[in-house]
Amino acid sequence: MRKLTVFNFITLNGFYKGPDNDISWHRHGTEEAEYSEKSLRSDNMLLFGRITYEMMASWWPTPMAAEAYPEVAKGMNNAEKIVFSSIIEDPKWNNTKVISENIVEQIRELKKQPGKDMTILGSGCIVSQFAEAGLIDEYQIMIDPVVLCSGTPIFNDMKQGMVLTLTNSKIFKSGTALLIYKPGK
Repeated sequence: MRKLTVFNFITLNGFYKGPDNDISWHRHGTEEAEYSEKSLRSDNMLLFGRITYEMMASWWPTPMAAEAYPEVAKGMNNAEKIVFSSIIEDPKWNNTKVISENIVEQIRELKKQPGKDMTILGSGCIVSQFAEAGLIDEYQIMIDPVVLCSGTPIFNDMKQGMVLTLTNSKIFKSGTALLIYKPGK
């Protein structure tokens, strides 16, 4: 069975994006870039909601991304990707498949099949839906030492709570903390 992981960075007060989808507050330093490079080497399939996908697709295929983060850009561009959208019909970013309906059931079925593990990047609405459906096997949350006055919480609009168990942690020199959780006690 495939594993489904969430990797998200959030503010200290729980926002994964600020107003107007702003993520400029995230300080992706050298250590964080090395962690991202290592994570991408696992060759997981990447899953995105439409808004996160559009942000990623507008950055990672560019020469600026290749210059700033060459290994991460290579990994992001080469990865197999799924975008959940009823708007995008013909994705321009290479190796991308669109799933437009019954996303919980389609991922539930995909998890049962042999193949690559999957990682959701950003995409808070998708994270909330899949968390409530019990599909997520691990949460990797990178907490930046930043507080925003407003934004969108990572677990927005969930109808039920969750209990998570801390399985690992790492503190980066920047003050960013990576916390890794599994669902349940």
